[in-house]
Amino acid sequence: MSATYTILLDELRVAMRLGIHPHEIEPQPVTLSVAMTVAYPAPPSADRIEEVLDYDFLRQGIVAMAQGPGFALQESLCEAVAALCLADPRVVAVRVRSMKTGIYPDAQVGCEIERTR
Repeated sequence: MSATYTILLDELRVAMRLGIHPHEIEPQPVTLSVAMTVAYPAPPSADRIEEVLDYDFLRQGIVAMAQGPGFALQESLCEAVAALCLADPRVVAVRVRSMKTGIYPDAQVGCEIERTR
């Protein structure tokens, strides 16, 4: 019996270069949320991390992206995060949302994408 799970990384807060405007050269607050649909040949039976996808790679990968050169577009950031997730063959679908939290005093602005195999 196969098993499908949704693995969530919700509202990871990082500071990164993201944007096209001169003032966005400096890192700004960005929140990322990721939902990965993961398929296993069977439900985990031994309660061991080796049976499932360890989500540490995702957090570490996003933190590394935040420390890098940055992105002009939120769309590009979301695509990079989706590619990171889909590099694991057990991930069959991913939804990525990025939100700039400091652009406007009364709203956040963002992008959300969904990708499947």
